[in-house]
Amino acid sequence: MKIPLILDLDTLRAINQNDGLAELSRVGFIWDVKHYRQGRLLDHEVVHNLMPTEGLNYLLDTSVRGVAQLTSWYIGLFEGNYTPVLADTAATFPASATESTAYAEAARQAFTVVAAAGGVLTNTAAPATFTANASKTWYGGFISSASAKSATTGKLLSAAQFSTAKAVANTDQLVVTASITLTSS
Repeated sequence: MKIPLILDLDTLRAINQNDGLAELSRVGFIWDVKHYRQGRLLDHEVVHNLMPTEGLNYLLDTSVRGVAQLTSWYIGLFEGNYTPVLADTAATFPASATESTAYAEAARQAFTVVAAAGGVLTNTAAPATFTANASKTWYGGFISSASAKSATTGKLLSAAQFSTAKAVANTDQLVVTASITLTSS
């Protein structure tokens, strides 16, 4: 099994505390989530996503069939205690999962990636940062091709339920790195 080079020691520790290194062997996104309050790290976890059928079909259609590619992707958060399912779509997910809009940033945060290397595509160079503007509980995140909060257009590429819900207070920050891994070992 190849372990992506993007993982630092803290990330490996978090993986080991959750599901172990077997978590790295599944195809899909690995979410690295850090919760900060007044600059102090309160919580750090690494979780594997669910890639809904809509996202899997999009990847297959664009890479093999030549369907038009979407070039912009965005990370959002949800506040419903919701477990993502394969049938989720960009049209249904914001309502099903209760998308959170309780952060200071005007829109979902850009999922800005660098060129793939070693079968890994990641936003580690530009993590998505969410600054809470209310006390909320965030249960997970998702990646969609629409930038507007609560948008129901586009494609849903990934949805991840956090292992531990994040009880955020006003001005807390959640910093999210997502990496998609496609390796053949």
